[in-house]
Amino acid sequence: MAEPPERDPFPEFRLDSDAGATFVLESKGKWWHAGFHLTTAIVGPTILTLPYAFRGLGWGLGFLCLTVLGCVTFYSYYLMSKVLEHCEKAGRRHIRFRELAADVLGSGWMFYFVIFIQTAINTGVGIGAILLAGECLKIMYENLSPNGSLKLYEFIAMVTVVMIVLSQLPSFHSLRHINFASLLCLVYTFLMVGACINAGLSKNAPPRDYSLEPSGSSRVFSAFTSISIIAAIFGNGILPEIQATLAPPATGKMVKGLLMCYTVALLTFYSAAVSGYWVFGNNSNSNILKSLMPDEGPSLAPTIVLGLAVVFVLLQLLAIGLVYSQVAYEIMEKQSADVKQGMFSKRNLILRLILRSLYVIFCGFMAAMLPFFGDISGVVGAIGFIPLDFILPMLLYNMTYKPSRSTLTYWINLSIIIVFTGVGIMGSFSSIRKLVLDANKFKLFSSDVVD
Repeated sequence: MAEPPERDPFPEFRLDSDAGATFVLESKGKWWHAGFHLTTAIVGPTILTLPYAFRGLGWGLGFLCLTVLGCVTFYSYYLMSKVLEHCEKAGRRHIRFRELAADVLGSGWMFYFVIFIQTAINTGVGIGAILLAGECLKIMYENLSPNGSLKLYEFIAMVTVVMIVLSQLPSFHSLRHINFASLLCLVYTFLMVGACINAGLSKNAPPRDYSLEPSGSSRVFSAFTSISIIAAIFGNGILPEIQATLAPPATGKMVKGLLMCYTVALLTFYSAAVSGYWVFGNNSNSNILKSLMPDEGPSLAPTIVLGLAVVFVLLQLLAIGLVYSQVAYEIMEKQSADVKQGMFSKRNLILRLILRSLYVIFCGFMAAMLPFFGDISGVVGAIGFIPLDFILPMLLYNMTYKPSRSTLTYWINLSIIIVFTGVGIMGSFSSIRKLVLDANKFKLFSSDVVD
């Protein structure tokens, strides 16, 4: 095994002089805290989009892609955790994805490439979380008050105000109790599954059609868009930041956290995908709750059940928005905070209030102006999560441990890199194509989310 270089490639980012790290990252967590963070980052209300993703794949390919992407991401996160542990044992503990990539690959441009990808992911997730939360509120409002006058952007504004307040929590570690709400995904998933089964067996059950698009080219584009959405659902672009919250030594703790996270994912992803797609087929909406409460005709599930599901979805969406925004906060506060004055100095507290509020307001504005939830998920998956979670970890492991070309590990990693590079390119093209096509269906600040 080759020894990594002993130099400190980024002395300006040392923990003892890094105000951003002081503000955001604290190494006090247990393995179950990492499990909460991972579950929040991966197993979120985006699972409500899984039936919609199956719409472009069908039963067989849908199950295959869901299983393959789940296995690849678990393997990927395990390898990245091993690389982080290796660097820490060599005296170079990394608390950021971008610094890990730049250190191992020895390239300055990689540092800024990862910053770009992480920023795209975090901003996309922030926009998507606020948009989905606003849409869920609107769905319940319209069910309780069909003739109400409130619009989608007004609900988005309400969510944005709540996010501004919660964004003032000082550190990633301080989110551990809020991220315990990540386990609520079990509750709203089973509520949704029960509602879908009830809808499928009721006299008002919608007609089922599982056929794919007739055009061969459209079918290919839809398939790659769906794969990109599933990649976004499994994606976690902040694993090094999560591992940095663990009290040292981190050896073995991330594996336990991953096992906890993927146990929850196994229970929720398959049940949500199967039940939703079984009932609605290729008419599945990008938010399955909207399919259960159609614009025309009676509601397909009891209001109390969907109301409870919406409450639990909202709680976890707030947690997800907070988790993914931490990297953006860390970048902003590293550049602007004065560590000599102390984390809780008046200047730094005011600065944190302003910067975080502006970031949340930007995400809320974009969510209100461009309500494309399914399309946003596809673009973020293809451009952000596939490079960061399906390609870079394999490359980092091969560069760090340098497995022999005669080993199975080397060829598995190389194969994943090649396959998902192609998937990412095709997924980016198909997702952006769909976004452009859907642009003809909406107007700015529309009161409906475009599928």
